[in-house]
Amino acid sequence: MDKKRIGQGALIMMIFTSVFGFANGPVAFAQMGYASIIWYLVGGFLFFLPTSMMYAEFGASLKESEGGIYSWMEAGIGARWAFVATFIVIASWIIWMINVSQKVWITISTLLFGSDTTSTWSFLGMNGLQTVGVLAVLFVVVVAFLVNRGVQSVAKISAAGGLFVMALNIILLLASIIVLIGHHGAFQEPLKLHSFIQSSNPSFHTLSQAIQFALYGIFAYAGLEQMGGIMKDVDRAERTYPRAVLISTVLIGVGYSLSILLWGASSNWSTLFNDKTVNLGNITYVMMNNLGYQLGNALGMGHGGEVLLGQIFTRFAGLSMFMAYMGAFFVLSYAPLKSFIMGSPKEVWPERMRRLNTHGVPSFTIWGQAIIVSVLVLGIAFGGNGATQLYQVLTNMSNVSSTLPYVFLIFSFPMFKRLNNVERPFVFYKSKTSVWIVTFLVEALVIVSIALTIMAPFQIKDYFDGIWTIAGPIVFGSIAMIMFEIGQRRAGRKL
Repeated sequence: MDKKRIGQGALIMMIFTSVFGFANGPVAFAQMGYASIIWYLVGGFLFFLPTSMMYAEFGASLKESEGGIYSWMEAGIGARWAFVATFIVIASWIIWMINVSQKVWITISTLLFGSDTTSTWSFLGMNGLQTVGVLAVLFVVVVAFLVNRGVQSVAKISAAGGLFVMALNIILLLASIIVLIGHHGAFQEPLKLHSFIQSSNPSFHTLSQAIQFALYGIFAYAGLEQMGGIMKDVDRAERTYPRAVLISTVLIGVGYSLSILLWGASSNWSTLFNDKTVNLGNITYVMMNNLGYQLGNALGMGHGGEVLLGQIFTRFAGLSMFMAYMGAFFVLSYAPLKSFIMGSPKEVWPERMRRLNTHGVPSFTIWGQAIIVSVLVLGIAFGGNGATQLYQVLTNMSNVSSTLPYVFLIFSFPMFKRLNNVERPFVFYKSKTSVWIVTFLVEALVIVSIALTIMAPFQIKDYFDGIWTIAGPIVFGSIAMIMFEIGQRRAGRKL
């Protein structure tokens, strides 16, 4: 009996749920207001759409490879640079884990208390930062424990998180419509033509500053590269996948744009910008609270009802984001790391790191990763003033490191297209001219965004942040180079 294949509708839903992030809307609104819409559309049609077709060709031709994006880059630019680029990705994900292992407790606080109270938490004489640090380590250890036992049910948390996030989008749409009706079409953030072109945020007034925001647009569409491997399971992939991606690009681009617009129905940008208690870590919950409050106001519930509805919306957002973080943390704790270690040259890794347990998990490596994350989390929590600086250093190091690998991945595509010994069951870019034009345009978008991000702190003479932003990919890349050279010497041949 033939294996049931993925149809167009199911594929569109898979792409949408794996790429669309609910929190991206509030973050974009808080950063640039309505002016962020155009950059999300740019990210969709100049990054997401063309690269998704590249990933489809990679995934279809290299579907038997274990290494994921490492194998894709290896086919195009060779093992050395593929190893360096993928290592930089893994390093930036470890920094992501440090952030999320702490941020997940904000979601729990929001669920239980209706706001972020983590700064007031205390246990055994520890202050809020230290208490959250210990809880973050507990979270990391529990996830590592479950991953090492191959608990399949935990993967369902990711799907559940997707459903909760979908529910958040539905709530945003319906509640915003009711708010607008109740307020006779008036937006809390007034609709003005110039607001869609230039942000009120002074940090994004110049064109170069605005283009930096393109990085947010690119990040908002990140993740599709992890789906290239499903090409072999798609029904009539050569027709279904391009259509699904095109439809998904429109849905996600419109979804992000509509989300940003709708947040203006219940939240005023200037009020958010001037509120010193609001930051990019809690902005989603603050704006969900505003949405609930304004909904209660539109329904004529009175002050008590407005506050209550705001609290309900905030707590539901906390629950939803907790489920989403849990699912993402579980997957990213082992899937990229395992594919990298098992797909790259075995000589680079100590044998113990490649050894799989009875559940098919590289147990030693997973625990090693958990220990690294835990040590850094505790160092930040208990390190005093130096800890704040360490946290800033790590954040700066990850800023460019998380996007730089796209430069390698995109550049490897035309090299991959030149190979003659590769079976190509799916081909979207049929001419050399189209391959190079698309590669040049997408590379230019990514490289210019990265360059402006690097330049930004130097322009305001913030040399500390600037130097560590550059140092990130240099440090991670150098470590990868050293590991690769040691592996080559161990193998006694060119890898």
